Amino acid sequence: MHSEAVIPIFPLGLVMLPEMSLPLYIFEERYKSMTKACIDQEKEFGIVYFSGKQLQTIGCTARIDKILKRYTDGRLDIMTRGANRFSIRELFDEKPYLQAEVEFFNDSPEEGTDRETLQKLADRGFQLLRQINATTEQYNEDRFTNQPDYKTASFIIAACEGFSFEEKQRFLEMTSTAKRLSSALEALEKLIERIHITRKIARIIGGNGNLPKSL
Repeated sequence: MHSEAVIPIFPLGLVMLPEMSLPLYIFEERYKSMTKACIDQEKEFGIVYFSGKQLQTIGCTARIDKILKRYTDGRLDIMTRGANRFSIRELFDEKPYLQAEVEFFNDSPEEGTDRETLQKLADRGFQLLRQINATTEQYNEDRFTNQPDYKTASFIIAACEGFSFEEKQRFLEMTSTAKRLSSALEALEKLIERIHITRKIARIIGGNGNLPKSL
């Protein structure tokens, strides 16, 4: 998929990924205007990671799945879901909110990776997510019982809350499903290792307040 369009842009201090659910509280006047236009026209808006110093040029559109609450002054609680990735070509500021000319992109066809390998990677990823979910409960069980395609699976895994924004931005920009799955699995294994170490430290501190010289 390579097509161009002009879409509203919502800079945020987070990374949106395809298939990722994200609740948003819309309170600024400019974004109330943007959200209203998107609802009225059934359009998506683009979320781009803004670190406070730099605006990334690769983002993901957000589809408004549900209006959770309307306030009398126009504020909104909405539930969104990540849809399509894009690269910003040019920014415009004629409206109260930013707009951008963007080019949408997709993963490239996999070369040298068969379906069996992709399935093993996806299965292992969901296995690791279940381990993390036992503690964080960030996913509903249907995330694991449904069988998404490999690209969708790669983004579900990459959206793990334990990953940094920089890691998620890297996953967002990848155009290889196999590479995203492999990289996300490696990051998940490191995350689980950190969780185990943190738990071990917590148990030690909770026991006698003293840490051993080595863990």
